[in-house]
Amino acid sequence: MEQELAEETETQEVTPDAELAAAIMKRHLRPSLIKSEAWEGYMFSDLEIKIKESTDCYGAVLWPSAMVLCHFLETNQENYNLVDKKVIEIGAGTGLVTIVCSLLGAKVTSTDLPDILGNLRYNCSRNTRGRCRYEPHVTELTWGQQLEERFPRASCRYDYLMAADVVYSHPYLNELMETFEHLCSEDTVIFWTMRFRMDPENRFVDRFRARFHLEELYDLPSLHIKLYRAQKKVSGSKSHSGAAA
Repeated sequence: MEQELAEETETQEVTPDAELAAAIMKRHLRPSLIKSEAWEGYMFSDLEIKIKESTDCYGAVLWPSAMVLCHFLETNQENYNLVDKKVIEIGAGTGLVTIVCSLLGAKVTSTDLPDILGNLRYNCSRNTRGRCRYEPHVTELTWGQQLEERFPRASCRYDYLMAADVVYSHPYLNELMETFEHLCSEDTVIFWTMRFRMDPENRFVDRFRARFHLEELYDLPSLHIKLYRAQKKVSGSKSHSGAAA
């Protein structure tokens, strides 16, 4: 995936985002070819993070949108301090965003489908144990299912919701929207990165904008990725642009 994006970038004219995109992609280290276990390396919080992927499972491959979100979180700590904040990540995949949030001091709940959890737990444990104030809690979340039973609104209130590349051409966009709405209070800040591929992504953004205040933070044409900041719309209230920062 990274090679494909690099080749695509080389064939385009230099875009205004090129320097930022290059800085983000440099976070991906080149692991040694001589190793007992296949892993991909990343550098965040001055620490090497080793991520094991699973090529037989779409959700267990790390996509560049996760790197974009991690870069933003690390380089914007003055504005968004995650220390002691309650964070939930949906569609956590290989766990890079969860790991970086934990390294930045957050109390993270990391979620994905049941068949993803084994690899997700492994990556989170190997990269956070002994390094973090709080080790992340990894648990199942199937979008749109048992939301109140598993994440009751009264007790599960989050400062931040993280989502990296959760929107693509799949049949569960209605369930994804329901999950966003359930997990977010009016004070929850969403950070959401998305690689634009086909029309469903554009249509979902329009639907999302009807329910949430949406602000574009990064536009990276060379990677086809955008980073958004969002908060839930509340009837009769103004934008909560400063909440949870």
